[in-house]
Amino acid sequence: MDAMRDYLDGPMTEAREGIDDYADSAEAIAILDAKKSAARDAIDRARERWQQILDALDSPADERPDLLRDKERLAVRQGDTLLDMMLRRDLVQSFRKEVTARLYEIFAGQDMAPVRKRLDSIHAEIRDERLFVALHMHAGDGNVHTNIPVHSSNYAMLQEADRIVDRIMDLARSLDGAISGEHGIGLTKIQYLDPAKLEAFGRYKAQVDPEGHFNRGKLLAGSGLDGAYTPSLRLVQQEAIILEESELGALNDDIKHCLRCGKCKPVCMTHVPRANLLYSPRNKILGTGLIIEAFLYEEQTRRGLSSRHFDEMNDVADHCTVCHKCENPCPVNIDFGEVTARMRKILVDRGQKRKNPGTAAALAFLNATDPRAIRGLRTCLARWGFRGLNLGHTAARRLGLLGSETRTPGATSQPPGLGKQVVEMVRRPMRVDVPKETFRSLLGLEDRTQVPILSSPDKPEDDVESVFYFPGCGSERLFSDIGLATLAMLVEAGAQTVLPPGYLCCGYPQTSAGLAARGHHITTENRVLFHRVATTLNYLDIKTVLVSCGTCMDQLLKYEFEKIFPGCRLLDIHEYLMEKGIVMEDAGAVKYLYHDPCHSPMKTYNPLEVASALTGTGVTLSDRCCGEAGTLGTARPDIANQVRFRKQEELRDGLQVVIGKPRAEAGEAKLLTACPACQQGLAKYADATGLETDFIVVEMARKRLGEGWQGRFVERMRAGGIEKVLL
Repeated sequence: MDAMRDYLDGPMTEAREGIDDYADSAEAIAILDAKKSAARDAIDRARERWQQILDALDSPADERPDLLRDKERLAVRQGDTLLDMMLRRDLVQSFRKEVTARLYEIFAGQDMAPVRKRLDSIHAEIRDERLFVALHMHAGDGNVHTNIPVHSSNYAMLQEADRIVDRIMDLARSLDGAISGEHGIGLTKIQYLDPAKLEAFGRYKAQVDPEGHFNRGKLLAGSGLDGAYTPSLRLVQQEAIILEESELGALNDDIKHCLRCGKCKPVCMTHVPRANLLYSPRNKILGTGLIIEAFLYEEQTRRGLSSRHFDEMNDVADHCTVCHKCENPCPVNIDFGEVTARMRKILVDRGQKRKNPGTAAALAFLNATDPRAIRGLRTCLARWGFRGLNLGHTAARRLGLLGSETRTPGATSQPPGLGKQVVEMVRRPMRVDVPKETFRSLLGLEDRTQVPILSSPDKPEDDVESVFYFPGCGSERLFSDIGLATLAMLVEAGAQTVLPPGYLCCGYPQTSAGLAARGHHITTENRVLFHRVATTLNYLDIKTVLVSCGTCMDQLLKYEFEKIFPGCRLLDIHEYLMEKGIVMEDAGAVKYLYHDPCHSPMKTYNPLEVASALTGTGVTLSDRCCGEAGTLGTARPDIANQVRFRKQEELRDGLQVVIGKPRAEAGEAKLLTACPACQQGLAKYADATGLETDFIVVEMARKRLGEGWQGRFVERMRAGGIEKVLL
């Protein structure tokens, strides 16, 4: 009201914008003066009534009927004060209804639109400065826990918030309440703590934390708000060059609604309390916010951007498996996996992404499309690389470099040196066999100009259901038995399987590594190719697109396959086989554990139910990430080994449930999964648990088709089971 009164008493230049032709005429001035006078009267009447209500809040409502309207008088209850009625909202002071609506009537018409716009902006500015005191969680237990949101760009608002804090703390102490409590002391409250208590706490902290690791610079005398700095996006929005790229602003938008509740901590794969308490999603969000503030502060002070801030961003981005599990329990739906991908993109775009030869080699393998290059990289990275890791493990163990198998992993706030990196890389052996050839090589399907169609040679075409199978890198370049078993089981199910031409990657690994442009390019090229395939094979009624990899599933959900093969659905191979009633013939005496991947490919049915249905026996879930997490195992083996520490405990607990002991002997128990990368990662637990790991569909092929099924299936397909259509 004061601000609008000041505006009405001023020149009101907006009132002249629409009436320039006669703005200086006596008639126009008189009309405007009359409107201003009526507006001032409306404000003054409302202000007087509100002041009277404020002065009489504790008065009995039935004694002040002059302050109530007809509807409000009818709502009066026996013993009511005006405050009682306000708390029930039977008595409401509405600025919009009592002031704004009347001013709109006075300044009606198109000519006065600029005035109404200015009145709205005044209202918005004042409303934005209102202070609210939020009381959290502790109403009744004597501990003050408040939150007062402010705009750090508004100095007057900050000062008013400080005065409100003074009043709250005085009130709390007058009621024999406590300044400290469950959550300890923060920067705001520490200045109100009794000096004797603060001194006692300082002595205790010096005893248990003499080097000052815990909350460095805080929780001690003199650690209040005087040294705190919070840059305001409003202050630097126009000046900060870095915000012009929009990615930093988008990163801030991704995390700004965090409530700091910590519900994300139990499901986070890199939150391993016994090894490192720092990297829960909540803490990483806080760290990301501080990094953004550091960038903005340096832009404000024009000192340039420090490379160490990029180092810290690399550190936060490294500590994430991009599993997206933190989104589900988050009350405000923050997905730190997406936040991580954005941070990695910022780092890549600015040339600040930390280089790693293992990651570069893995991405080169995934980016390759030439069959000769794929064969060479496969031999070097997979077959020779896995053997090298096993030899390195044996050597490191004999030299005593690995320590105890049950040792708690060390903290990982900074990347390890080269020597430690090598030790962490070979800490666990890789007990896995890589097939000598890919299934495309065995079946002669490497030509990128031809679309392969596989079906049973002795199945009438009229009875065949057509499906499109996208194998993905893990199922055809690395563990090609997965792709081969998928094709074999589809033939068993009576399906006709269309394969994409040549070796393709879905684009997910590139995107999650921060190479967004490359990932988008791969996705676009694949979608164009699949449209060409659909056009070429328009005589086939393809209603199902199948995958055998969870990250492929996540990426292919963005391909809009329903527009490529109209009316189709996207399904995991195991879900499809369950629908068709294809199960193991006999699971035997073996007990199964099932590792559900972080990126579960099974989106339609419950994964554990699918695994149980296909094996025909009860399957026990083994929780937690395997530690491979794409390229995490090679880029940051120190972090991966923290994750593996937790996973090994889960596997041993699972074995205790299914066979009554923490380690399996040959043939007692087996670990199944539905992710090629997880099959690689889980192979690192074989020595510690005795568990052999395999893919569900591969286990099904072995049980239904017998040992040596690969060679027999290849011969069968070569004998008339493959059709090749020129693209």
